[in-house]
Amino acid sequence: MKIRYVLVMCGLLGLASCVKDDSTGATGAISEILIDEGSVKELYDIDKNEVLTITPQCKQTNGQKALSYTWEIDQKVYSHEPQFVYKGERLGTYLCRLIVENEDGKTFFPFKLNVNSPYEEGITVLSHDAQGKSMLSFMLKQRVPGVEDHFEDGDCFTVNNPDILFADSVTDMVQCDGNLIVSCKGNNHLQVPATIYYLNEKTFMVQNEIRVPEYANFNPIRLGIPADGYVGTAYPILSEDGKIYEFSISESALVPSTRLTSNYARACGIYSTSSTNFTLLFWDNTRHAFCQLTNGYGPYYCSKTYNMKNDNFDASKNYFNGKDFVAMFMPRLLSDASTTEEPTVVVIVKNSSSAMYQKVELNAPFWKYNADQGENVLVDNGGLKMCGFAAPKLKATSPLVASKLYKVLFFGDGNTVYKWFYTSNQMLDKSEEYCKVGSAQAIIGSMELSQDQKELFVAFHEPAESGLNGHVWVYDTQDGALLRKYDNVCYQPVKIMYKKK
Repeated sequence: MKIRYVLVMCGLLGLASCVKDDSTGATGAISEILIDEGSVKELYDIDKNEVLTITPQCKQTNGQKALSYTWEIDQKVYSHEPQFVYKGERLGTYLCRLIVENEDGKTFFPFKLNVNSPYEEGITVLSHDAQGKSMLSFMLKQRVPGVEDHFEDGDCFTVNNPDILFADSVTDMVQCDGNLIVSCKGNNHLQVPATIYYLNEKTFMVQNEIRVPEYANFNPIRLGIPADGYVGTAYPILSEDGKIYEFSISESALVPSTRLTSNYARACGIYSTSSTNFTLLFWDNTRHAFCQLTNGYGPYYCSKTYNMKNDNFDASKNYFNGKDFVAMFMPRLLSDASTTEEPTVVVIVKNSSSAMYQKVELNAPFWKYNADQGENVLVDNGGLKMCGFAAPKLKATSPLVASKLYKVLFFGDGNTVYKWFYTSNQMLDKSEEYCKVGSAQAIIGSMELSQDQKELFVAFHEPAESGLNGHVWVYDTQDGALLRKYDNVCYQPVKIMYKKK
């Protein structure tokens, strides 16, 4: 057992004599205070909202004199109790000190306390129950030996915002500029309008709450907001009725879009490398056309004619003329991919006059400057190719995620995950069954890839179960082996996302 000896500051008389004698003015022996170093450490790390308890063990060299305790945090007195009990309500590093005192003097023990974010990085799940009650779940990473990765108990929104009502029917979330932006449709019966929350990405505490009751038909389902927001730019939010509203993240203002005025499919592609370099992709149901916003400008439609816009739209030049939208996806780049690597978007369409399905792989954005031709040209990576005859299980609302590393699309239907090698000659209707989750009644709500794309996270719910009927199962991306199960950790999942640090 180690004992920390600290100089006891006494009066001059105490310093002059530590041994009791019978001479005039002499004192008794000083009782020095010794703190067991095993009972108090020099460094503590706790998570936000975690309670730290320290019980110091003290000894005295001469008798048991009355002890008093003082705990200081950043040079301010926190407590005089013998035991230190502290709840980490705010993130930060704190310089602390224990002072133990008797009638002869004091002993000091300085230590450092770090209050860390438990939500620094990891799997995040949005879900709601059958009545629309919303829930935010987060998977805590292993930090203590013997304690595996696990989801935090309860709703992380409510835990960190006990005085704020979480609006019903969550629909989407994006990570942007230090915030986790979450959208909810609300509850008309309870007169709770659609709501957009700004949560601090490290604490999940609400920084801002935006409600627009003046737009009764606004029910946000897709947030077209890139990872790096730009002050003064309005970003599109897709409503359940297919309309688009524009949202300024700096001014927290939302209005119906005056640029994107058609009806749009429930799909949105987002790619950004910086706050001023981003591309957003939408399918225009009214014009049967694919369009994009580039760095806030547009919409520009996919055509052989560079920058065909609203005011010069020509149906005969529309690249997807005569096609109906089926689905779209952007293959996930590796987290350490070079910023020069060009993203692509794969679009699945059906001929309006037949049952033939086709795919096309486009650049995002569509056009690239060709020095030989001296102009911007459409980069379609091979043009429209047949991908199936029979009606595929893939739909615009299907949960899906695509790996650029393995050139494979994973999509869900009921309790089954299918995989389709989108760059091969495999027909879409011949997609391979990858795995089945839960019972035959299970319904997959969302999927996500790990940062290295070697693991696939499948979030689903069991309609027959009550309470927390949502589950997350993890599979090996290549061979489909079930690696881990996290059962009853959420409600009906609507989105699972890897929140980056």
